Amino acid sequence: MTKRVAVVTGGIGGLGTEICIALARAGRTVIAADLDAREDRIAEFKHQINGYDVHFEATNVADFDACGALVQKILSHHGSLDILVNAAGITRDGTLRKMDRVQWDAVLNVNLDGVFNMCRHAVEGMVDRGFGRVVNISSVNGQTGQFGQTNYSAAKAGMHGFTMALAREVARKGVTVNSVSPGYCETALVMAVPEDIRARIIENVPVGRLGKPSEIARTVEFLTAEDAGFITGANIPVNGGLFMSF
Repeated sequence: MTKRVAVVTGGIGGLGTEICIALARAGRTVIAADLDAREDRIAEFKHQINGYDVHFEATNVADFDACGALVQKILSHHGSLDILVNAAGITRDGTLRKMDRVQWDAVLNVNLDGVFNMCRHAVEGMVDRGFGRVVNISSVNGQTGQFGQTNYSAAKAGMHGFTMALAREVARKGVTVNSVSPGYCETALVMAVPEDIRARIIENVPVGRLGKPSEIARTVEFLTAEDAGFITGANIPVNGGLFMSF
């Protein structure tokens, strides 16, 4: 069997990088799709993935046509796109009373529209080939809501609704669609939170610590495996038991 080809959006982020490495270790050719504006981060990413079958492609997931062009480029160069991990995401926090339309649109355009844009172009080929794995990276805040994140929580909750609906559409075509909802992990975003606030977050996590990006990546790897075909339409919470405390 030829190597499966995977695309990870948001692929140069802390979580995205770990997912790319985990999939490469599992024997996949991986394309990390992300914005090309952060040259320093791209250079660091290329150092981190040195030796792995991982490649960078500049893409804006909020741009429907750009996503289509990316999929076509991958099909032309690699012959298939078998695994899609939608991990691109941003935050623009603020209470609803202070949130402007720009903040709302920015988060929905990337976090939810980006999932549609990539899936719309990728799924048809998966169906035609009789194999596909789609994993959408949601969030515990899509399950519980979070103060100051009506936009982010709405996008992440919407992502799982999208997941279940698409899973039903392609379930008999060899394509699975699942979501993973991480809790608070050791990413740059969380580690930038003031230490006292971070300590309070950890107090609410039953296992007593933040998650590691590699633990999220391990779940993605599991869901994208050849023999994971009986799991679809599911949301896998990876949050150290955090959801139980609400």
